[in-house]
Amino acid sequence: MKAMILAAGKGTRVRPITYTTPKPMIPILQKPVMEFLLELLRQHGFDQIMVNVSHLAEEIENYFRDGQRFGVQIAYSFEGKIDDDGKLVGEAIGSAGGMKRIQDFSPFFDDTFVVLCGDALIDLDLTAAVKWHKSKGAIATIITKSVPKEEVSSYGVVVTDDDNRIKAFQEKPSTEAALSTNINTGIYIFEPEVFKYIPSGVEYDIGGQLFPDLVKMNAPFYAIPMDFEWVDIGKVPDYWRAIRGVLLREIKNVQIPGHEVSPGIYTGLNVAVNWDKVDITGPVYIGGMTRIEDGAKIVGPAMIGPNCWICSGATVENSVIFEWSRLGPGVRLVDKLVFGRYCVDKTGAAIDVQAAALDWLITDARQTPPSHTPVERQAIAELLETNVN
Repeated sequence: MKAMILAAGKGTRVRPITYTTPKPMIPILQKPVMEFLLELLRQHGFDQIMVNVSHLAEEIENYFRDGQRFGVQIAYSFEGKIDDDGKLVGEAIGSAGGMKRIQDFSPFFDDTFVVLCGDALIDLDLTAAVKWHKSKGAIATIITKSVPKEEVSSYGVVVTDDDNRIKAFQEKPSTEAALSTNINTGIYIFEPEVFKYIPSGVEYDIGGQLFPDLVKMNAPFYAIPMDFEWVDIGKVPDYWRAIRGVLLREIKNVQIPGHEVSPGIYTGLNVAVNWDKVDITGPVYIGGMTRIEDGAKIVGPAMIGPNCWICSGATVENSVIFEWSRLGPGVRLVDKLVFGRYCVDKTGAAIDVQAAALDWLITDARQTPPSHTPVERQAIAELLETNVN
C-alpha cells in the first residue's frame, strides 16, 4: 500500500533547531521523528512511500535514502530549484500542491492512501482507520483526537454532524467559541479521486484550501475520532514535552536507548564519568562519548546528547543539550534547550547567549571558543587549561 509523508516545511516555529535540521529529522533521543512514522507505516502494510522535501532536503534524503534499511521503499519529490551556484533552494508548494506534483509526474496514488505530517509521534491503528474510511465511502477522512476543552485554542477544530461528516472547521478558536473538542492531527486518508479538486502548478494547502472546498461542495468527507498516542512537535515547547514524555515513560511507543546503568539513568557507549563523584538524578539520558567531569550535577528529566562535555561544577536541570555541546565549569542550566550555539527556554523564547554569558560555554566541543576580550580570553585559557589537566 502507498502513503505520503509531508516533509517540505521550514519548521519556523521550531527554530533555532530547524536552521540546520529539518523538522522530520528532529531527534527524539537520537532517533528522527520520521523514522517512527516509517515504522508505523510498515507495521500496517504501507511499504511504498513518497516524501515531499524542500527545506534542507538533502538531510532527509541522505539519512533515509531508498528506505531499504527501514523495510520500505521511499522516493522523494523535491520542491524547489538549483541556483546558479549549484545549490538546492527550497520552494515549498503547499501540502496539497506537493501531493498533486507527485500525481502529475506519474499517477502514483492509484488506490486508498494515507498522508502523514512528518513532525509528530503517533501510535495509531492505521488499519482500523482505513477500514472505517472505506466503510463510509469517503473521498477524504481526517483522523481526529479529542483534547480537553481548555486546549482547543492551540489546534484546528473539526466540526461534524452525528454521522461524523465534516460540516466546518475552526482554526484555533477560543475555548468559549469552540464547537467541538476534536482536533485535526494532520493524519489523512484519501481516495485518488481527490486529485480532481487540487489545481496543478500552484501552491495549495490541504487544511486551508482543499478541505474547505470539499465541505463547500458537500463531498463525502469525514472525520474519525480515535484514541491514540499523538505528540505533535510543531513548536519548541512541544519538542520539550516530547523529550520529557519519553524520559518519564509517558509516551509508550518510544524506547529510551542505551544501557540503564542505574534506575532511571541511561547512557550510550563509552561515556566518561566517575559515577561516585557526580550527582545525577534520573530520568536522564547521556549520549555516547560524552564526558561528565567530577562535581557536575544533572537533575532529570534531562537529555545530554553524544560527544558533549559537561565540566566540573556545572548543573543541568530539566534541560536538553544537543550533541557536540560544551558546558563550562560552574554554569547552571535550568529549563533550557541548548542547540549548537543557540539556547532557548522551555517556552521557546530565544536567549541572548552573549548576554547570558553562554556563548563561550556552550559551543562545539571539538572547537576552541570564539574570540573575546583579553580578560575573557585569559579566563577561558585558564578554564581550558584546568579542563585539560
